[in-house]
Formats: sequence, C-alpha cells, structure tokens
Amino acid sequence: MNKGLLAALLLAVTIGTVGVASTASANDGAGIYKARCIACHGAAGKGTAMAPGFAGSEYITSSTEADITGVILNGRNGAAKKYKKFALGMPPIKLGEADMKALVAHLKALAAK
Repeated sequence: MNKGLLAALLLAVTIGTVGVASTASANDGAGIYKARCIACHGAAGKGTAMAPGFAGSEYITSSTEADITGVILNGRNGAAKKYKKFALGMPPIKLGEADMKALVAHLKALAAK
C-alpha cells in the first residue's frame, strides 16, 4: 500500500473514531459529511481512489434510510464490501439518530445530482 493512501486511511479512521463531527452542528447533514465522510468519499460525493462516490449512486437512491443507516453504523469490510475494487473497507461510524437522519438525507441529495 502506498504511503499516501495509508496516511489518508489513518486520517479517515481517526476522524471516524475521534469524533471530529463536533465541528458540524446537530442535524447538519452536509457538515457531518464534511467532518466524517469527505476524506474517503470526496468533495460533493464524487468519490476518490479510496471509496465510491454518491453522486448518481443507484444504491443510495434505491435504498431505504434503514439500509443506508445500517451500512454507516456497521461499516463494510471483507465479504460485506459492495465495491470490491476499493482496497479499503468502510469503518463503522456511530452517530445519534438525528445526525444519522441528516447525513442520510444529505447522501440522498448527493445521489440525486
């Protein structure tokens, strides 16, 4: 694994576990995305070499809020990974109910673009 990718992974895991979402106000899906998701999924949900994008994502547009919440809460690793071309799995991210609803709504909005 190249050093840049490893550094980005460590940053993403640190963001996901330390709780940098404190910079986002409650119920601010875009702010939560910026604090917790952008490192891997990219600005405006366009994706990166580390993780898929959400813009135009059929999975996000066709999935229920509960399905998307399950992926966020549980992550996706190993056999559970949907997109095998990405070397890294998704770490689980714990959010309160209102923040989760706001984040899922933001993901749905990104997918609609």
